[in-house]
Amino acid sequence: MAKINWFPGHMAKARRQISEIIPKIDVVIEVLDARIPHSSMNPILTKVRRDKPVLRLLSKADLADPEITQKWVEFLSHEKGIKVVPIVMSDRKQLAKIPDYCRNLAPHRGGLAKPVRSVVVGIPNVGKSTLINGLAGRKIARVGDEPAVTRNQQRIQIANDFTLMDTPGIMWPSPESELGGYRLAASGAIRDTAVEYEDIALFAVDYLAQRYPEALMARYKLDSVPNTSMECMELIARKRACIRGREVDWHKVSEIVLKDLRSGALGRISLEEHDHEVQYRDLLEP
Repeated sequence: MAKINWFPGHMAKARRQISEIIPKIDVVIEVLDARIPHSSMNPILTKVRRDKPVLRLLSKADLADPEITQKWVEFLSHEKGIKVVPIVMSDRKQLAKIPDYCRNLAPHRGGLAKPVRSVVVGIPNVGKSTLINGLAGRKIARVGDEPAVTRNQQRIQIANDFTLMDTPGIMWPSPESELGGYRLAASGAIRDTAVEYEDIALFAVDYLAQRYPEALMARYKLDSVPNTSMECMELIARKRACIRGREVDWHKVSEIVLKDLRSGALGRISLEEHDHEVQYRDLLEP
């Protein structure tokens, strides 16, 4: 398994910025990807937030397995001062509840004299910009399909008693585990140019074959799921005409698989569970 490394210079600056912001705010709004809550949780943020209350939003909940998401909500809610909420950022009714969640987490603040001061944090491409634009009711933050499109801090007045500060998406120097890095890459949190596309697709297919074989079979019209991810990818390639002469076009079939996974075309899929670790048979062999 190839090691995934990334740490753009602006992210090092962002880490310093958020360390300076934390003492000045009342509530941290941490946006996580509902499909990979632990892997999208930045350990740097955990260290710098100190004892500030946290609203954890599990974004893209409509793409994640609902049963697994509920287990994550229960698991992540055990810590004092933490509220966990699955959310779809395009749902205005869900977004409208966020200021009240923050007010409840900071009961010592409120009113015109002492507005609740919040900050939105999270790794790239988890929906931070969509959240900010939705709360503000206008386009403030840039939204994009690729990670790391937010580069500068900005303070937004959401209500008379509630303000919001945005920070650039922060990615740490390397994931806590190689599998965590592959989950991040499969979800789209890491730019595709920073990883081996085919490796990530093989990882995704291996996981799907073990945890969601029916989804693979239904999407690609397979009679059964082959024993290895390579064989499965080759079969998908033939089903989707990703063949050049007699050779598999690995990049093209990888693009199809990852696009289907990220868009929800394969169904509602979670890529990690807090109480279960799938063994990646093909990728972890020496």
